[in-house]
Amino acid sequence: MFSRFARYSLVFAVSFTQVVALAQAAPSTSQGQISVAQVIQMLDKAPADRVAGQVLTAYLAGVGEAAGVAVDIGRASCAKTLNLTADHVRQAVSIAAGKPDAAEVAATPLIVRDMLERAKCKRSAT
Repeated sequence: MFSRFARYSLVFAVSFTQVVALAQAAPSTSQGQISVAQVIQMLDKAPADRVAGQVLTAYLAGVGEAAGVAVDIGRASCAKTLNLTADHVRQAVSIAAGKPDAAEVAATPLIVRDMLERAKCKRSAT
């Protein structure tokens, strides 16, 4: 009935619509950054919503890369391996999540800072 292209286009359109709906539910910061409110929402939805899980995984992969870049650029050494779990993320943003302005707090710097602290990263002497 539908061509292969039409089926793939329909699947893409439905998936894209789900991602847009997920992203619009909690606001980004006024500067366009991923907010603590958005991250909490993704964490809450991910176990039951495949798209939310995929969005969360992609976001956290980028955060992990950002932490790695921070270590490289800062010429830091870490006593432990950089790692990240949903529990770590929830803990890193938990204080800001309870505040009324959680939609204005950027989540990524909080998560990266937490990763660097847990790995006991210190800037190397140059």
